[in-house]
Amino acid sequence: MQQLSIASRLASLPADQRARVLATLTEDEAAEVADDWRFWARPDQLPPAGAWSGWLILAGRGFGKTRVGAETVARWVREGRYKRIGLVGETAADTRYVMVEGESGLLNVGPKHARPEYFPSTRQLKWPNGAIATTYNGLEPDQLRGPQHDLIWFDELAKMRYAQAAFDQAMFGLRLGDGPRWIATTTPRPIPLLKTLLKQQGVTVTRGKTSDNLANLAPTFRANVISRYEGTRLGRQELDAEILDDAPGALWSRRGLDDYRVRKAPPLKRIVVAVDPAVTSGENANETGIIACGLGEDGHGYVLDDGSGVYQPDEMGRRVVAMYRKWDADKVVIEVNNGGELFRPILRAVAANLPMQEVRASRGKFVRAEPISAIYEQGRVHHVGAFAVLEDQMTVFTADRTDMTDRGYDSPDRVDALVWALTSLFPQIAESSRQDKGVRSQVAIALGTGEVDF
Repeated sequence: MQQLSIASRLASLPADQRARVLATLTEDEAAEVADDWRFWARPDQLPPAGAWSGWLILAGRGFGKTRVGAETVARWVREGRYKRIGLVGETAADTRYVMVEGESGLLNVGPKHARPEYFPSTRQLKWPNGAIATTYNGLEPDQLRGPQHDLIWFDELAKMRYAQAAFDQAMFGLRLGDGPRWIATTTPRPIPLLKTLLKQQGVTVTRGKTSDNLANLAPTFRANVISRYEGTRLGRQELDAEILDDAPGALWSRRGLDDYRVRKAPPLKRIVVAVDPAVTSGENANETGIIACGLGEDGHGYVLDDGSGVYQPDEMGRRVVAMYRKWDADKVVIEVNNGGELFRPILRAVAANLPMQEVRASRGKFVRAEPISAIYEQGRVHHVGAFAVLEDQMTVFTADRTDMTDRGYDSPDRVDALVWALTSLFPQIAESSRQDKGVRSQVAIALGTGEVDF
């Protein structure tokens, strides 16, 4: 049974009863009620009772997680309970435009006279009572090394590229006051940090679904998003807030990716950008996979960037060339199956002298990916940071692709681009790994320009 807010219960009363209740309020009392989150919030959006040190809110899209975090922080500040607050978003932009300035951000909740003033140059919010909040982001966890706080709020913790490092640094500085606390509002992902926090003493957990806040969501969202993804693997994660582990039989595991993840790549000898182009465009088109990888002086591979997405052909060309220039890559590797050769002139139109290597697949995606997964198993490939969608595809990529389809992915385009990039960087290792796995085929790889049949 869905929990209702006081406002919802009041609204459900007969009109005459509702009028009698409202008539008892003075003008000041009515204004106070209008600004009081406890009146509007559902019970599952209010802080739990008890002596907890951390509040983990795992909820689906549209649950109202950010509003919960902002309203809770704002109220505690107004009550004088906390004076030095840390705000940690996925990126600097997310922290500012969601946690601070967003519709549900700290500048827009609570009574207007008690709201903070924001100083972007110092990354601080200052309340009338002297409390100060400083903004940080999960891409730069070292920002949290040194500062002290009595309250930390993480938004979308599970999506942060360096979630573990950001959380650790924040905890080292959470040492002011008599009872410092942290709040984390996030859609869940099966990362080790989240699994640890779920078992940690002193952490209270609130779970929620998108459907819990259905009355406040746009009809188009309900019709287009919920209807499309409800019941799928992706929907179970993003809407129902389930923590989903790797698919059985997948070529990669999240633990394996985490074990060899790094924050910075060493000096690189070669860099390639690989492209698995979509041959159709439009709303229901597949993604174009665009992945940048490098070969380190240590002989290991490093996944540097993921620029994949659904693009029109000309935009795809600009994105690929931009990625090539961003990383000062040696070449672009492009798959030419299924009309992919049509993109050669598109790329040439953007950059006439772009060095390209065309590759043609003669085997299925899963077979091509097997030797690359073996290199990962050897600990010779590292992700520089986290790439949520790419890694999601990798850990549900099975021979029959059932779990991938259930998760809302029509095709493993990002994985395919990754495989082409690493195959280009590791031709001999890929061949050796293929043989070790008992896969018998001839692999011809051209290291310069020309076409590869793989």
